[in-house]
Parts: sequence; C-alpha cells; structure tokens
Amino acid sequence: MEPGEPRPVLRRCVACRKLIDRQTLWKVTRDFKDGVVLDHGMGRSAYLCPNQACLEEALRRKRLQKALRCQVQLSVLEVLQNRLNHCNNSSSEAI
Repeated sequence: MEPGEPRPVLRRCVACRKLIDRQTLWKVTRDFKDGVVLDHGMGRSAYLCPNQACLEEALRRKRLQKALRCQVQLSVLEVLQNRLNHCNNSSSEAI
C-alpha cells in the first residue's frame, strides 16, 4: 500500500469470520423503515462473503438473524441465493 493511498475498510463475514474488504462482501441491513434490506439502508448491518459455503453456513446456523437481532425473511435469503447462482453462472460462462 502506497503512502497517501486510502486504507481498505474491513468487515467480518458472519459465516466464515474472515476480515475482508467491505466492497467485496454482501451487506444485509436491518433498516428502521423497510425491515431487512440488501446493499443499502441505515441501521444494524451484517456482511456475508459471496460464496456458497458462507451462504449455507449463515442459513444453517442462522448467523444473519443473530447478527441483525431480528428475523430475516425467506425472500431476502432467496435473493442472496439467486445472486450467488447468477455470479456462478457468469463466471462459468467466462471460462
């Protein structure tokens, strides 16, 4: 890292517990108005690696619910699964 270059903002994945640059993680937020939202909103947030193992671990152990201290709707979990499937399809087509 060069002097004067901004330091990356690190966040911890709720599933694998690794510290990773915030820009590469999915952000799940308990917004005070809209409930649980993805990628925006103000409120309590949890971060998740965009890979199948972390998503499965988060679902199995209810890591998002524990981190956000609320119930996470099934629709939010389905959107995360669809994003993951879309990312995997895009990367396999590029190979």
